[in-house]
Amino acid sequence: MVRLLWLLGCIDPDKYRDFKLVKRTQLSHNVAKFRFALPSPSSVLGLPIGQHIICRGTDSQGQELTKPYTPTTLDTDAGYFELVIKMYPQGRMSHHFREMKEGDYLSVKGQKGEFKYRPGDARAFGMLAGGSGITPMFQVARAILEDESDKTKLDLIYANVTVDDILLKEELDTLATKYYGRFKVYYVLEQPPEGWTGGVGFISKEMIEEHLPEPAFDIKILRCGPPAMNKAMAGHLEALGYESRAQFQF
Repeated sequence: MVRLLWLLGCIDPDKYRDFKLVKRTQLSHNVAKFRFALPSPSSVLGLPIGQHIICRGTDSQGQELTKPYTPTTLDTDAGYFELVIKMYPQGRMSHHFREMKEGDYLSVKGQKGEFKYRPGDARAFGMLAGGSGITPMFQVARAILEDESDKTKLDLIYANVTVDDILLKEELDTLATKYYGRFKVYYVLEQPPEGWTGGVGFISKEMIEEHLPEPAFDIKILRCGPPAMNKAMAGHLEALGYESRAQFQF
């Protein structure tokens, strides 16, 4: 079914197409969820699991630019797709999204990305995410968990600076409750609030040992975060015995 939906998708890998912003929901002072309408209520984006789209916009100087984003929706969400965007003060593409109003159009092409997934590819996935790097993890987690025939287990460690920086927390907690025993999430904060019971500081080797599946032939590790974090995680994983072929970086 998913393969059929992909064939009927609305995006083109080589040609930009415009999609109308129909709803903008502010989630925090610098994060918003953007819902874009597809051509009809039954239309799907046509994005394979773990792939991303390329969005085109203009910066504060009027210069055109492009940037990849991973929708938080799947092709089971017909008629629309959604992006959760963290808008940074100096971010060039952040400016474009900050200025977008309902009724505006976003130019998109895709699909892009090297991640490929089929049910049964792994017994379990360990996931390491930082900041907005949660979006591909969330998309992959939803796709696996909502497929009743897929029994893959998922363990996620998600790092941020403050509790207000945690993207999609309500959605992640809902998945962890609904799919108890198949999906677990462990939050790590650099600046935790009083009474915080999650991890503190940066993701450590000890946290990975405790919260992710141990190295095995049928285990895969996904990671996505800022460059410094990705480099640190690669070092931790190598030291813990995870082979490079068992790792994928978005």
